[in-house]
Amino acid sequence: MSKKKVLVTGADGFIGSHLVEELLNEGYEVRAFCMYNSFNTWGWLDNLPQEILDKVDIFTGDVRDPNGVRVAMEGCDIVYHLAALIAIPYSYHSPDSYVDTNIKGTLNILQAARDLKVERVLVTSTSEVYGTAQFVPITEAHPRQPQSPYSASKIGADCMAESFYRSFDLPVTIVRPFNTYGPRQSARAIIPTIITQLLAGFEEIKLGDLTPTRDLLFVKDTAKGFIAIANSSDLIGQDCNIATNSEISMQEMADTILTLINPQAKIVQDEQRIRPAKSEVFRLFGDNSKIIEHTNWKPQYTLEQGLSETIEWFSDKTNLRSYKPGIYNV
Repeated sequence: MSKKKVLVTGADGFIGSHLVEELLNEGYEVRAFCMYNSFNTWGWLDNLPQEILDKVDIFTGDVRDPNGVRVAMEGCDIVYHLAALIAIPYSYHSPDSYVDTNIKGTLNILQAARDLKVERVLVTSTSEVYGTAQFVPITEAHPRQPQSPYSASKIGADCMAESFYRSFDLPVTIVRPFNTYGPRQSARAIIPTIITQLLAGFEEIKLGDLTPTRDLLFVKDTAKGFIAIANSSDLIGQDCNIATNSEISMQEMADTILTLINPQAKIVQDEQRIRPAKSEVFRLFGDNSKIIEHTNWKPQYTLEQGLSETIEWFSDKTNLRSYKPGIYNV
């Protein structure tokens, strides 16, 4: 599918900006849908080298606006829909905004894609829709468990996408990355939270519950997974995990990062970071057999390699300046 024109919503975000880079590397023509703001900032795309940014067709708008979505999608062959509200703690007190952005925004994407006869639509899901694992590794057949307003909104968006495939034969694939980490990730996630506190010189690292396990996926592997899925016609009408087929506890992962940066630092539990017991997802361990069977994708980064590259990026004071390690970021 090289040389096709693609639309990436949420291109200004963490995974979206990496996906834009990877698509350009593979020869695609990219239109990047960024959230409109009066500062005219393009999120993490502003950090790309100018020679790369010059190749990107920037569109600013809001996925909640059907007209803007339709205009952005005109002339595009493939749509990667990543735009979403994703912070779980924020969804506890602002669930309406998650319905508007994640469900209605996805509906706008699907309706425009149907009308414009787009060749492929990839709707981004999340491993959070599975909730705490009932069995491992978690396959795409695992029951959905809405353990937070965020995960409920993503389940709703997934169901809307599936309905458009079944009702209108729209060529949709639901892409379900597990716990992606890497450069540019927001401080609401645990790995940047640990790294930024350590690099700021804190001796006590404030964290929440460290007993849950996660399937940690380096962002460059995630981006390549999206593109591989888009190139597989076998996965139309399907949902597909991007995962490493492994798990690590947050305690073990935190200890690993401390060892790499400052083994003398201590972890302290911060009560405001603890999720409600019935809302916390205690185990995620993703099955990746489907993506491996139907594409040429497989993870390229070990956890150690991914963490080293992530720490190196955050160690650049220019990048670290974008974070506020002393403030709990919901």
